[in-house]
Amino acid sequence: MVKLRIEVLARYVLSRVGSRDPSVLVGPAVGEDSAIIDLGGDFLLVAHVDPITGAVENIGWLSVHISSNDVAVRGARPRWLLPALYLPSWFSEKEIDRVTSQIDEAARELEAMIVGGHTEYTPGLDRPMISMTALGLVEKGGLVVTGGAKVGDLVLMTKTAGIEGTSILATDFRGELEARGVPVHVIGKASKYIKLVSVVREALALAEERLANSMHDPTEGGLLGGLTEIAYASGKTIEVWEERIPISEETRLLCRAMNVDPLKLISSGVLVATIPESLAARAVEKLEKLGVNATVIGRVKGYEGYLVELHRRNGGRELYEEPYVEDELMKLWEKPPSP
Repeated sequence: MVKLRIEVLARYVLSRVGSRDPSVLVGPAVGEDSAIIDLGGDFLLVAHVDPITGAVENIGWLSVHISSNDVAVRGARPRWLLPALYLPSWFSEKEIDRVTSQIDEAARELEAMIVGGHTEYTPGLDRPMISMTALGLVEKGGLVVTGGAKVGDLVLMTKTAGIEGTSILATDFRGELEARGVPVHVIGKASKYIKLVSVVREALALAEERLANSMHDPTEGGLLGGLTEIAYASGKTIEVWEERIPISEETRLLCRAMNVDPLKLISSGVLVATIPESLAARAVEKLEKLGVNATVIGRVKGYEGYLVELHRRNGGRELYEEPYVEDELMKLWEKPPSP
């Protein structure tokens, strides 16, 4: 999947939302993870929909956790799920069983329920696709938005960059990785990263103690894509240092073999949060008590004419001016690189 360019999105999508409803506190917006609807009482409804188009082997599992992540970063526990399954004509009953079993297992993990959805055989598809809607409730005082980053905040990330992408590479590109000399045991270990794609626990932990000014689940475009979206939604510039960004050995090896940048590789499973400097140590401690590694990788500044300033390990400096970073995984689906 390649996202629409910002100018196209603004002209033809974000400007066409039907009748305006005053109960919608946060509607369609670049960088914002979920819609926020005021139900008139103490709670807000959080709603999000996400397509899974770049994975095959674990598509059902991912559809639940990826959509639920974007509800949890608002401070809401995901409770209700509606999957729409688009299946290629050759998809067998055995394959349907595999995908729906994954959806069921992942939903049970989150104590969420499938409350509706849609299934169909869709002509012209070469792989299955799922669009998953997730819903949850958050108390009005506990809402967190992507655009809440403040000048002086420290930028914190959990786990390691490229988690989801590493898992997809290890499963859907296994043959190519083996052909490029990546050891089988490394690929096997990387394939288990699928179990790390949820950020629900850590997002809710930060939200419950009001530690984060903003939170985001970086998906397409990887960590850098997520950072540009936070910066854009907040009207700020984010400065980060590559040497501070944790990248696992498995991710490094797979990305090197496939010639992709781990910082631009789809990164569900990573939570990015901006934290007031005075609360950063407490936030890291809170997450580590959950068994989740957390690292401060940068800081939030006033807007300086660009969204993200990345200091590369080799001394280079990269500026990202738009809230869009092309995901490395999509390049591989379009045309796998030659060895």
